[in-house]
Amino acid sequence: MAKVKIGSYSLNLPENRWARIGIGAGLVFLGLLGFLPVLGFWMIPAGLLVLASDFPAVRRFNRRAVVAIKGWWVGRKRRPRSSTV
Repeated sequence: MAKVKIGSYSLNLPENRWARIGIGAGLVFLGLLGFLPVLGFWMIPAGLLVLASDFPAVRRFNRRAVVAIKGWWVGRKRRPRSSTV
């Protein structure tokens, strides 16, 4: 059974591969319409997480994005704050 795990939370995905692909593609597509009410841009990364269970290319993209974001975050935290007096 495919699972999506974020931190200590895990979500079971459908066993049917085409259902997972449909859910992931739907989340990404509707996330592109995130400027509309009700929908949101949060749906794009959620869809990519679902699609990563079936496509190695999406899995590699997700991993590279996480490493890049974490590197940016750590570098941002290490910089001393400039004092504006």
